[in-house]
Amino acid sequence: MNSTSQNKSFLDTMTQKMVESQAWRSIFRHGYPDTPLNQSLVMMSNVFLHLHPVKVSRQAMKITYTWCMGGISFFLFLLLTITGVFLMFYYIPSTNLAYQNIQQLSSAVSFGNLVRNMHRWAAHLMVVSVTLHMIRVFYHGAYKPPREFNWVVGVGLFFVTLFLSFTGYLLPWDQIAIWAITVGTNLAPYTPILGNTVYQILVGGPAVGQATLIRFYVGHVILLPLAAALLMAVHFWRIRKDGGAAGPPPPSRRQTEVQAERIAAGAARQ
Repeated sequence: MNSTSQNKSFLDTMTQKMVESQAWRSIFRHGYPDTPLNQSLVMMSNVFLHLHPVKVSRQAMKITYTWCMGGISFFLFLLLTITGVFLMFYYIPSTNLAYQNIQQLSSAVSFGNLVRNMHRWAAHLMVVSVTLHMIRVFYHGAYKPPREFNWVVGVGLFFVTLFLSFTGYLLPWDQIAIWAITVGTNLAPYTPILGNTVYQILVGGPAVGQATLIRFYVGHVILLPLAAALLMAVHFWRIRKDGGAAGPPPPSRRQTEVQAERIAAGAARQ
């Protein structure tokens, strides 16, 4: 019994010394979040937690309300980034080598075919998840004040996701990719006022070729991922500032009256 109390006292002493040490305080600047003030201080001073609001609606956190479509989209973006970096080691954006690189990646590189298919399917799923996320937000009216700015940021992320999928489609440089991008870029001249300029920026010449491939490659691996990361940072920040995900709308006046009548009827029976 004495040994147990001594061990407990020793552990308590060591724990207290560790918590009060300069190294611990330099990392964790506030105590245990046992009060609303400490909860706020811990959330604001942590690089991972500060993206989340201190308090959120319990209803908004239900999986059947959000279906976690935003989180799934972010996870797929991280997966695409990791697999994309792996693919960059074996890919050369050249019309003479791109198709050969893809064939070698699928047949001669360890786990190359697996990583490429993970990248391809994650890209398809991200388009689906982002689309469903936009539909869910619109259906629940989460674009209304004070979240209208974040809705615009989300629309920007939706278009960046589509452009990422569009630019990545050309990189294998097979017949399907070449002619699909040819059809897609041929729509650019019909853009009002800036039609020919948009086409030249995308294609870089009279037809899809080396200039198009290098432009799509740079956009796919540098410009668009940076734009997506920046918009996601703003998106998450605005979610925090707006008090978390928008919860279900309040009940209508008729629903409130019916609920009150049921409560009154139940009380009368008692």
